[in-house]
Amino acid sequence: MEKLSFGIPKGSLQEATIGMMKNAGYRVYVSSRSYYPTVDDEELSVRLIRPQDMSRYVEKGIIDAGLTGQDWVEEAGSDVRCIEKLVYAKQKLTKIRWVLAVPEDSPIKSVEDLQGKRISTELVNVTKRYLEKKNIQAEVEFSHGATEAKTPDLVDAIVELTETGSSLRANNLRIVDTVTESATVFISNHKSWEDPWKRKKIENLAILFQGAIIARDKVGLKMNISNEGLNTLLEKLPALRTPTVSQLSGNAGYAIETILDESVVRNIIPELKRVGAEGIIEYPLNKVIL
Repeated sequence: MEKLSFGIPKGSLQEATIGMMKNAGYRVYVSSRSYYPTVDDEELSVRLIRPQDMSRYVEKGIIDAGLTGQDWVEEAGSDVRCIEKLVYAKQKLTKIRWVLAVPEDSPIKSVEDLQGKRISTELVNVTKRYLEKKNIQAEVEFSHGATEAKTPDLVDAIVELTETGSSLRANNLRIVDTVTESATVFISNHKSWEDPWKRKKIENLAILFQGAIIARDKVGLKMNISNEGLNTLLEKLPALRTPTVSQLSGNAGYAIETILDESVVRNIIPELKRVGAEGIIEYPLNKVIL
């Protein structure tokens, strides 16, 4: 049987990735002591790999495809094929940022103030390219961890990953500028992409992964409405696409079904009730394929 070797990012994105894959239809089981999860698909061979290393292994063909951050692909300078950009992070559906940060009381107010200063980060190459574009000469050193604790005694500034900014604020750090934004990317080896069977498998995964991400902040909504109330209800009902309207038997009214952003449902359900909607049912979605 043919298999596609597939890398899941180990670390902060691991739980969010496994949850996304579950909604896409793949159940992944991870042992606390193993780097080889099991998955309920005999055509997949799964391996946990640090996101910093993922693109290098994909580029070399050690694994066929994997999920990692766009930032780490750029940092490694890997020659891989980007199949799909998947905007999800460990806490919410958003891009993450690498930001230039300094202590709250630092005299550094702008990037220009970093001339001749020392910066610590895991994202060394991307940070150097950022400074070159700004015509700033500064020393950039690799951080082996605990980057936020290195200012102000060891370095003047840091470039650190942030999703909400809460950790930086907790460490009394102030953001000066955004160095780069990143999202999770689905990448493949070029030779794997040229293989017809592997390409189809990769394309199938990409469709299902994207559908699972789109569905994360949406819900389905069903309801019934009388003949007289149909037009009023439709005016109040936003939808991903035109709502499905089906006539009930005996000319007793209509059944309506639609997809909504979950954030608006709590406000719209009372309004739908007021215009005569009955039997309103909200249900979760695993995938939305556009």
